[in-house]
Parts: sequence; structure tokens; C-alpha cells
Amino acid sequence: MPSIASARFLPGNVALAPEALFSTAKPAPKNVSSPYHPTNLRRHYEQAAADKTAGEKFYKLLADYKERDALVLGYKGAAEAIRARDASMFNKMTYVQDAARTFEQAVSLDPQNPEIRFLRFSVESNLPAFLGLSKHVDEDKEMLLNAALKHPKSGLDPEAFRTVRDFLVDRGHVSDEQAQRLGKVGE
Repeated sequence: MPSIASARFLPGNVALAPEALFSTAKPAPKNVSSPYHPTNLRRHYEQAAADKTAGEKFYKLLADYKERDALVLGYKGAAEAIRARDASMFNKMTYVQDAARTFEQAVSLDPQNPEIRFLRFSVESNLPAFLGLSKHVDEDKEMLLNAALKHPKSGLDPEAFRTVRDFLVDRGHVSDEQAQRLGKVGE
């Protein structure tokens, strides 16, 4: 399967990073068989970023979600952004705007959740600037960098830490000095 970091997405080669972090607000359902369990959402996200059919399935899973679980809403925003990748030129902007609204809702419900911030950052950091929808890139990057540098006391599990670190470093979102500091953080 292709790397998420290399997945083509929207104009501007938006790529997503899949794995993640624990919600710090309302806990997700404990039942792993729930389609909204974080483990299941992460796997859907990873597959959706790499495959159009999986992207449509991920979008359908979350399209009618109306609850207020911040983490699930973060993944719904990601699903809407992924849908934009596969949509006609006529519909791309609508889905990107829907994603932006959903991310805003998710962040407002749980502003300190690094997983939600990571999902939003992975989308916004790759949107073309002319869209004007990348308003939170610096804020989210700072939060993610600080969380990664505090690892393992940041609440990030090792998989989430590696994903955040690799995305920040490999995509050139941090300085060389910051990349070196991140490289010294133990998993």
C-alpha cells in the first residue's frame, strides 16, 4: 500500500497522515467493534487516503454522523477532505469548505486534542494558499511540535508520536534544529 505521505489529494498535492493520538475529551466508544472506535477510524483514514473506493466508503461511514464526539468529528472532517480529492472540479471546493467547518466544530469541542489538530494540520498544510482555508497551520504545527517534544509525557502513544514526528520532519514543516531535537526524543 502506498504511503499516506505520498497520497495525492487536492490541488496542491494534499497528503494525509493516518495514525493518531488519544482523545482528551469525551471518550470514544469502548467497543472496538463500533465503526466510530478510534482504531477503526484510523484504519479507514489510512486506507481512504490511499484509495478512491476506500475514500468513498470512509465518507459514507461518517457523512450522516450527527453526534458531538470531537474525535469522530475530526475524522468526519478528514473524510470530507478526502472526498474532495475524488470529486469533480465543480464539487471540490464544497467538500473542502465542509471539512473546514467540521474541523472547526471538532476543535471547538476539544481544543487540546492533538489527534484532531493533527488531522486538521495534515489537510490544511497541503491546501493551496489561494483557497484561504489554511488559517490554523501555524497554531496546529506549534501544538504538534510541543506535544512531540514532550513525548512520552505528552499523551501520544508511540505510533502516534512516530506519525506526527515523521510528518513534521519528512514534509519539511520544522526547521533543521527542530528536526534534530525531534530525532533525539525517545519513543
